[in-house]
Amino acid sequence: MANKIGLTLFTAGLLTAVVLIVAGPSSAAQARTGTSTEFSAQQQQENKGQQKKAAPAARPAPQRAAPQRAAPQRAAPQRAAPQRAAPQRSAPREAAPHRTQQRMVTPQKTAPRAVTQRRTTPSTVTRQKAAPRMVRQPKPTPKVAVPTAVGRKATSRTAAPRVVTPRGTRAVTASRLRGVPARGAGRAVIRGQNYSAWRSGYRVRHGSGWRTFVALSALGAIAIGSSQYYPYAYISAPEPYCEGLTEDGCQLMWQEVETIEGDVINQCVAYCPWQ
Repeated sequence: MANKIGLTLFTAGLLTAVVLIVAGPSSAAQARTGTSTEFSAQQQQENKGQQKKAAPAARPAPQRAAPQRAAPQRAAPQRAAPQRAAPQRSAPREAAPHRTQQRMVTPQKTAPRAVTQRRTTPSTVTRQKAAPRMVRQPKPTPKVAVPTAVGRKATSRTAAPRVVTPRGTRAVTASRLRGVPARGAGRAVIRGQNYSAWRSGYRVRHGSGWRTFVALSALGAIAIGSSQYYPYAYISAPEPYCEGLTEDGCQLMWQEVETIEGDVINQCVAYCPWQ
């Protein structure tokens, strides 16, 4: 029984605290009167219960009436309207412009500098007269050239042409030779075979090295009958093809020719009526 009363009191206290917080100062007096009324009723019920316990056991226990609980009165909470503070507008501050005083700078006058130029005295140079030198030129002594024999066979070059009797046929066996370039290789066709024709600087492989033939003018002219022929070109044809005449009247001759290195080698030479 005491626990129930204590629970009831605790519940009433909580409700009272909630009502006081919600209702505010205006409803605080009403809540106090209600609470005091409930508390007095509960005390009276407790006193009656204690008297009934003290009575003798022979008496029948009277029926307990259910305690009447007064419903707590809830006051409607009053809501205070929020106060809106008007924003304060501050007037913009205008800063007064600072005026800076202009500085007057007085230019400093610099005195002009007088520069004195030094006069240079002209230096006189005396030239020494050089005595003319007498250079004596030695008188050249004439050199006498002695012809030496070259190779295995020395040939005497004379102005008169050599009389030659050509061997083989006198028919036309080769193409025209006129027009072969003075330098470099030309072309000669003998019996359908192509060979090279050289008018200068002709070289052949001989032994263990190269041999260069002498100039054509060193061979001299030849005479065949009443006609005279002059050396015109070296032809790389072998001995069986080096015979007969060309289309423009040149004679092919197989003969020994000297080289610059001192050797004598057999070579095909074309002699023509012109130089």
